Amino acid sequence: MRKAILGATGIEVTELCIGALPMGPLQANIPAETAIDLLKTAFASGINFVDTAELYSTQKYVGEALKGAPGKIVVATKSASETYAAMEESVQRSLAELAVSQIDIYHLHAARVTPSVFKDREGALACLHDYKKKGIIRAVGISTHAVDVVRAAAGRDDIDIVFPLINKTGMGIIGGTAAEMTAAIGAVADSGKGMYAMKALAGGHLIDDIQAAYDYVREIRGIQAVAVGMVNKNELDTNVRFFSGVAVPPERLRVTDKKQKKLLVSHFCQGCGQCVAACPNQALSLVDGKAVVDTKKCLLCGYCSPGCPQFAIRLI
Repeated sequence: MRKAILGATGIEVTELCIGALPMGPLQANIPAETAIDLLKTAFASGINFVDTAELYSTQKYVGEALKGAPGKIVVATKSASETYAAMEESVQRSLAELAVSQIDIYHLHAARVTPSVFKDREGALACLHDYKKKGIIRAVGISTHAVDVVRAAAGRDDIDIVFPLINKTGMGIIGGTAAEMTAAIGAVADSGKGMYAMKALAGGHLIDDIQAAYDYVREIRGIQAVAVGMVNKNELDTNVRFFSGVAVPPERLRVTDKKQKKLLVSHFCQGCGQCVAACPNQALSLVDGKAVVDTKKCLLCGYCSPGCPQFAIRLI
């Protein structure tokens, strides 16, 4: 499996990064012991890079899996905290849940934002840099779905790594097309920053075109790794084969779990709109006092469900 150093950070990662979002309660919600075993298997297979977040509730899984891991595992996590104090609490929580003394990459979790995020969260960003000065964080980044934020990050000295959403259909990209996001990614590459991609399979929508979907993202100049969510060992083995240049048997692709997830809004919905505000992909709206899902925009990320006070929205 190819490896690369993320920008000027000195952090070397495998091209395949295991994304911890789908295994947590926002999506598949697999048992903790299953998630930990899957992560350990991923590390044993040669993957040295894992991406998690405070929101995903999977930091503890990663922390358990790191125990006894072969070699150095690079950990990226993120928080949507906006102030210095809130971000400091998030960093301390991450350190405790990951059971580490140093975090390799800490992102501003900024899926659905504008470039004003750097001003709006200047306190949180200052906190991350203070922890970087202490040696507790190695690199500061931003995780985003928005073209304008990626473009703005290219010109900022206080961002080391950018984690953009990109796929061949442009699904989930905010404020532009796949071509426009690719151009913004090119600007980040020109700046010398590290970069890895999310949602290459558009939340699973491109699973039937997996080779072309991966090829599209892997060939973008500046993309050094790709975070892929996995929830079972069959998916893990298939992805390791793709990223190691090993042929994937046709029968393996046929048995890969292709069950399409969906977002369900139950009759308990009271139309408060909290899920609409939480959705990073603008896939939810209120119609006649109820939340409605636009399946053409929904990336099945599950970010909306924790905000529902009636527990009326869930990913199945």
